[in-house]
Amino acid sequence: MAAAFLPRRRVLVIDHNEGPGRKIAISGGGRCNVTNAEVTPAYYLGDAAFIEQVFSRFDHHDLLAFLRSGGCQPVLRKGSQYFCPESARQLIDFFQKRTVHADFAYGTEIVSVKKRGERFVVDTSAGRFEAPTLLVTTGGLSYASVGASGIGFFIAERFGHTVVPPRPALVGLTLQRGEAWMKRLSGLSFLVEVSVGRRKMAGDMLFAHRGLSGPVILDASLFWNSRKLTVDFLPGIRLRRLFKNPKKSAITQIPLPKRFVHAFFEALGLPNIPYHAMDNAQKQNLSTLKSYAFAPAGTFGYAKAEATKGGVCTDEIDPSTMQSRLIPGLHFAGEVIDVTGRLGGYNFQWAFSSAVVAAKSV
Repeated sequence: MAAAFLPRRRVLVIDHNEGPGRKIAISGGGRCNVTNAEVTPAYYLGDAAFIEQVFSRFDHHDLLAFLRSGGCQPVLRKGSQYFCPESARQLIDFFQKRTVHADFAYGTEIVSVKKRGERFVVDTSAGRFEAPTLLVTTGGLSYASVGASGIGFFIAERFGHTVVPPRPALVGLTLQRGEAWMKRLSGLSFLVEVSVGRRKMAGDMLFAHRGLSGPVILDASLFWNSRKLTVDFLPGIRLRRLFKNPKKSAITQIPLPKRFVHAFFEALGLPNIPYHAMDNAQKQNLSTLKSYAFAPAGTFGYAKAEATKGGVCTDEIDPSTMQSRLIPGLHFAGEVIDVTGRLGGYNFQWAFSSAVVAAKSV
């Protein structure tokens, strides 16, 4: 994206993958969810003012117009997400046409990066390259299978930048022993609402062999940091209104998969009796269907994560240029920066927007 916005400059893109767009190709089920119909800092973990400044210079409307001008026509799916109409290959082809002026060094490993006078010196497995401007767009640690590495963090620290410790994001969460009952529900999925601090999000939760997954858990993992999560298993439903028949057992009147309801009752020691026959303590336990709080043990790790949170500290980057406040000529864009979005095209949008701001500055 940055190269596409530098048509009148000599540009070299160094990539240790053997070809272009590896991560684009596998995202969104092979159709790449390019952006979203609603893009604001509220959908990101990071400094809201910094994110807003970048989007004020190039937002999702600008991105869609840019893609459409070159014949790539993203389509709206899943309510608010924009995908390539047929295949992510359409987006890769679009970028290849827009970057014919640039040189590409594929299958090339970075050995060292330093600055001598006004020029950056990049030693690689393909030789030495020098330039007055260096743009680091190396992403995070997720998706090692398509070339993810921590090289960008290493380069940033080499030049004195602070790197917020990276962690897996948009990833499943493992469970502590107290929630082991959930593992027995592997394969079950239904709509819930999850709260993490002040953040609240709704979506499908998937019970997995290793813990919890599904879109709402992946989103929640972005904001989770060893604190408790609270799950409402019956979003939009008042619990007491369910038990209209005083003779029927509570289990039979709860509109959730019976596997889950029976496991929940067993885990909380609830009897299979009518709601009105329960004592206050039992009713209180049952009410946690609306507010089940627990602390996950950890995450499924980078191998399963769709993004990396943390990265180069935004205090040390100028959002109007994406240039380092410490080293003139050094720029950063994309996931290598301490800005991470939720599911739904937000991280591609951030990558494209920050790349354009950097390129225009150059």
